[in-house]
Amino acid sequence: MHSLTGIFPALLTPFDAKGAVDEKALRALVDRNIKAGVQGFYVCGSTGEAFLLSHEERKRVLEIVVSEVAGRVSIICHAGAIGTDLSVDLGKHAVSQGVDAVSSLPPFYYKFSAREIIDYYLDLARETGARIIPYNIPSLSGVALTEEIITELRRDPRVIGVKFTSNDFYQLERMRSHDPKLIIYNGFDEMFLSGLVMGADGAIGSTFNFMADKFLAIKKAYDAGDLATARRIQGEANGILAALIKTGSVFLAEKYVLSLLGCPIGESRRPFKPLSEDSRTLLKDTVRQYKLV
Repeated sequence: MHSLTGIFPALLTPFDAKGAVDEKALRALVDRNIKAGVQGFYVCGSTGEAFLLSHEERKRVLEIVVSEVAGRVSIICHAGAIGTDLSVDLGKHAVSQGVDAVSSLPPFYYKFSAREIIDYYLDLARETGARIIPYNIPSLSGVALTEEIITELRRDPRVIGVKFTSNDFYQLERMRSHDPKLIIYNGFDEMFLSGLVMGADGAIGSTFNFMADKFLAIKKAYDAGDLATARRIQGEANGILAALIKTGSVFLAEKYVLSLLGCPIGESRRPFKPLSEDSRTLLKDTVRQYKLV
């Protein structure tokens, strides 16, 4: 079984001109990132437009990734859904494909209690037998997985880590301080170095799809104690991120940048709208400015 620390692209999901999952493009994207040196992939998460995919499409995307990876790096599959039974079904399928861990957003929308959220993850662990990585992204899920919740979950040895997509680094530090063996993935690309300083083991990020090299370099510099270099590279990454954010649709912007880099993966699904010409021009200028080609 592979290591679960390091740099993991949160894989984008390629679509063809008819809006179907594009297997050839997905394989190319996976191979591109393995060659860049990533330690693994996070499949069918927010970046992968999981909630715009059908249940069967999510399974098919994972099958394609597993096939293309062919044991070369780790795979974490996001199996999150609004209900336990739906997530367990996706989780069991992921286990059947031989993934290294299963991740999940907390159940959302209905304002579930902390006890219900805890039991959701424990049921997912028990019924799939997988190693579990809860996904903390309160800005989108509306649920904060606090230090107390993670501590309770860690009583089950199958709960091994947390995907921490939050800027509450106090919570991250508390999790790390109280649980040195917990695997913590920083989730906001623009704050990767901050996450490392507060105890993250690595990161899962969307811009890693096209600039994993920068985040691998940040991690290498940080591990070597070269904070000046780590800050400089984080600044370069953030300059690129600023342009992505300015377009108003980061996922579409990332897909367009990949097309500029010779790895076309199509558009995003409705209700996402195509990028404006101004946004495309901005991204072309950014690619040239930062010499991403």
